[in-house]
Amino acid sequence: MPTLEPAALEVVVELDDPPGNVAVGPGGRVFFTLHAIGKPDVHVAELVDGVVTPFPDARAQKKYWDTPLSLRIDRQGRLWVLDDGGHGFSRPKLVAYDLATNTRVHEKVFTRREARVGSMLNDFQVDPTGRWIYIADTSFVARKPALVVYDTQTGTVLRRLQKHATVSNGDYRVHVDDAPIKVAGSPLWFGVDSIALDRDGEWLYYASVNAGALHRIQAAALRDPSRSDAELEDVIEHYADVSMSDGLSTDDEGGIYVTDMEHSAVHRVGADGRLETLMQDKALLRWPDGLGFGPDGWLYVTASALQVYLGKSGVRRRVERNAPYHILRFKPGRTGLPGH
Repeated sequence: MPTLEPAALEVVVELDDPPGNVAVGPGGRVFFTLHAIGKPDVHVAELVDGVVTPFPDARAQKKYWDTPLSLRIDRQGRLWVLDDGGHGFSRPKLVAYDLATNTRVHEKVFTRREARVGSMLNDFQVDPTGRWIYIADTSFVARKPALVVYDTQTGTVLRRLQKHATVSNGDYRVHVDDAPIKVAGSPLWFGVDSIALDRDGEWLYYASVNAGALHRIQAAALRDPSRSDAELEDVIEHYADVSMSDGLSTDDEGGIYVTDMEHSAVHRVGADGRLETLMQDKALLRWPDGLGFGPDGWLYVTASALQVYLGKSGVRRRVERNAPYHILRFKPGRTGLPGH
């Protein structure tokens, strides 16, 4: 049973299109993506006085963005946006904006070796120094999931643990509202999706959507090019048994938050590895997806309702029929770093 009452869940904004991920700055600026699956007019947006405002501007929405999904705010005051390039059929890219000026200050376009056709650079985290970025390549199409490490100073990219059991498709079939999620009559193949760093940037936590297991590895080991994948296997830890998961975040006490689309819920894994259900709401938490802390202990969560249009015909019609969609927030009783 959830420990928080449904009334603790607040609606931040109602949307005509499904949101992807959310990042909230220390000053309360709310940024989010809109799922490219739904073919929205706006891909990356900021909520300004309650109005969905294209970011960085309207021109960029068609001229620059392809299929952006995940975004994070680092401790250096930059908003990072990850565009998977339509499962790698275009060139995936990672872009940073200085939020003091809303100007682009960094761009990485990934090569075919770094993110091949069929990849899906899905979610990511930025370490406290702003140098290292850790990316989950879910790889729905190519089925070669991996953890990707990008060094923003040198421009080097490492693909780690490709096709390893801990980043690969899990044992469980994904169901939402007791209905199986399928494409062309077959269950979806999932790779590593959820990813999070602790506050010191020491441990990287990750999970495949349907594996039921949360793993962790020391970030320094993962980004060390002298260590082979075989050597990394020896330092991977099974951290906790968890629900289905589509997003992770961490708090200042070392807790890990998990979005559970199967049960329309958000859970917390404590330092003892035990799972606690914080919030559950079938009406509002329709496929809870991205998580991000904001100021004053608010935890923001997107509800993308992927189950109503994923893998189905007439996507745009289904999106319109099932609106509105929501970005929500609640206070879990603990604080976290805004933007993550």
